[in-house]
Amino acid sequence: MEFSHIPVMLHECMEGLNIRENGIYVDGTAGGAGHSSEIARHLSNGRLVALDQDPDAVKTASERLSVFPNAQVIRSNFRNMGQVLENLGISRVDGVLLDLGVSSYQLDTAERGFSYQKDAPLDMRMSKEGMSAADLVNSASLDELTRILREYGEEKFAARIAHAIVSKRETAPIRTTFQLADIIKAAMPAASRREKNPCKRSFQALRIAVNSELDALSQGIDQAFDLLALNGRLCIITFHSLEDRMVKQKFAALCQGCICPPEFPVCVCGHTPEGRLVPRKQPILPSEEELARNRRSQSAKLRVIEKIHDRQPAKA
Repeated sequence: MEFSHIPVMLHECMEGLNIRENGIYVDGTAGGAGHSSEIARHLSNGRLVALDQDPDAVKTASERLSVFPNAQVIRSNFRNMGQVLENLGISRVDGVLLDLGVSSYQLDTAERGFSYQKDAPLDMRMSKEGMSAADLVNSASLDELTRILREYGEEKFAARIAHAIVSKRETAPIRTTFQLADIIKAAMPAASRREKNPCKRSFQALRIAVNSELDALSQGIDQAFDLLALNGRLCIITFHSLEDRMVKQKFAALCQGCICPPEFPVCVCGHTPEGRLVPRKQPILPSEEELARNRRSQSAKLRVIEKIHDRQPAKA
């Protein structure tokens, strides 16, 4: 199957990055190179570094970006972009893009184990390395499984589902997506089983846990913003509330000015905002045309921040 991922809010991302033809840009989630290719087209003597932890994505992106001499693809999680860029001799960049969506290829390729609609080994590893979802559901404690389902999936039946998983694995290991989906549905009340996607929240939660997605996002935002040159921009597309909440809160903290108590008559903290939202009203949502064209854009939200103050000067 060809690695495909229709780039979400492509025009809005290019506008958000405010690309300069001689700038240096990072696409931290190359995927099928949809966003990366468009960034590269805007560059003349600039430079694009595209990262992805998925070896299938790296292979595809390398092929599709090979026509752009100013673009290179490196296999890495975006949480490590600081080290990657240091190895390349890059200390500052003019823009970073993170598209946090799971690609159509990953969802539609059954053996990757991301989808509860296709029977396959229970994997979910974006990097194809480390602990799989099967490892997790067969080894995590009842309390840990409950926490994962509740915090990462916002699943109100987390305790019931975790109990069912632990009970079932005592008789035989849970190895496939359909096995897990059946356990989840059986643990839910009848009314909830009739939902369109009753397994969606639990599968999301396990995927986030397996790939340490929220930790990676927190570290990735911090590194990306630190790496921005003055007036550089960070654009992030999120697809669920946990991601969007983290991005919103981190951006708000970076845009915060005076932190003195409100009763102080004058500012004594000297705290300077490091960033500003572009535009001020966020998030940016897909257009009606895009929603009609690409159903997987329905939950997408784009947030953009521009660096306006650099507390640590670029390295010489």
